Amino acid sequence: MVKAEGVHKSFGAVEVLKGIDLEVKQGEVFCLIGPSGSGKSTFLRCINHLEKINADVDAEGDKLYELKDSEVALKRRDIGMVFQRFNLFPHMTAVENVMEAPVQVKGMSRAQARERARGLLERVGLADKAGNYPSQLSGGQQQRVAIARALAMDPKLMLFDEPTSALDPELVGDVLDVMRDLAESGMTMVVVTHEMFAREVGDSLVFMDNGVVVESGNPRDVLTDPQHDRTKAFLSKVL
Repeated sequence: MVKAEGVHKSFGAVEVLKGIDLEVKQGEVFCLIGPSGSGKSTFLRCINHLEKINADVDAEGDKLYELKDSEVALKRRDIGMVFQRFNLFPHMTAVENVMEAPVQVKGMSRAQARERARGLLERVGLADKAGNYPSQLSGGQQQRVAIARALAMDPKLMLFDEPTSALDPELVGDVLDVMRDLAESGMTMVVVTHEMFAREVGDSLVFMDNGVVVESGNPRDVLTDPQHDRTKAFLSKVL
């Protein structure tokens, strides 16, 4: 589903990604962990082209070419992203937030989009909050609306950028339950996380530091028996 080979990204003179190589298989829950500033979120944003990698190319036979904006937009339609800070439209109700993209991007009728949005809100446990505005919802509820909104586009891939980091601890569980349900349904997911979600649900885990992949493998193996000293030092502080 995702194949990265030698991905580099710089902001001015600062090199944030220094040659990332990894592969995410279809149906896999792929988790990224690491300290702040290690490049995890930047890499996630590169996957759906919110950040343009240095030498943004695609392969066509033996020829490499830079992706056109129209091609980037087309690829992005198949990728859902859930941010740390929800990013809901404050002037729209929960159901309006979820139905907006299918109407504007896919040309779905408002009636059809509203029906589907209500179904997705029910899936994330918020059927009774369809008419509420974001300001009337808790952080955990807003994040679940954001997940429903991403699902409304029928994505092939879901990206999660530390989706519970902005939540009060007691609100984390409901969001993780929705993510577990997605994983069990076979959704391909790339998750930047510090949660035990990686241990419980993840199929693969990568530890990043200073713009490189330091260690990777089965989440249970990496988290319980890390092989690299830098991984051991990081995990000793967070687990």
